[in-house]
Amino acid sequence: MAEIERPQIYLITPPDFDLEIFPDTLGKVLDSTEIACVRLALATKDEDRVARAADALREVSHARDIAIVIEQHVLMVERLGLDGVHLADGARSVRKVRKDLGGDAIVGAFCGASRHDGLNAGEAGADYVAFGPVGNTALGDGTLAERDLFAWWSEVIEVPVVAEGGLNEEIIRDMTPITDFFGIGEEIWREDAPADALAKLINAMG
Repeated sequence: MAEIERPQIYLITPPDFDLEIFPDTLGKVLDSTEIACVRLALATKDEDRVARAADALREVSHARDIAIVIEQHVLMVERLGLDGVHLADGARSVRKVRKDLGGDAIVGAFCGASRHDGLNAGEAGADYVAFGPVGNTALGDGTLAERDLFAWWSEVIEVPVVAEGGLNEEIIRDMTPITDFFGIGEEIWREDAPADALAKLINAMG
């Protein structure tokens, strides 16, 4: 029986960070293990702050040949030389954004726990679909993306799937066979040594 490929790591930035410190922290994490992609996921709506953060993290990521996408801000992708966008509204804007950014850009869609949204996003041209949270978190309305959703998706659908939100070693161990990516963010940034925290989560994949 063929060995199951381990999921790849999709790194999500904190919603707020110190631009003097975080690019160096990110670089150390990127150097510590293989990372598939970085998502800039700032909560601020301050255009200048987002642009400066994107510039800094693009340099860090591209120096290591790692793609970087930005959450929501479609218009910044081409302007700032980013690789794509992560949409948080399910399938709603995937088709238009794909048309606007072209076939080479990464377009991902977060679909909560909705199989229907995920299918629509995939059909509309999303490169990946993210479901979550998969673990308990106070964010959102408490609806979890259940294991069954990932098991079904990985068996039936070819569009890559990301598991994110509330991850821990136990959940990662359990979901390794049924997801293509783990979207890891606050789970490691709140620790003193993010690279070590990430290593522990990766080890849980077995």
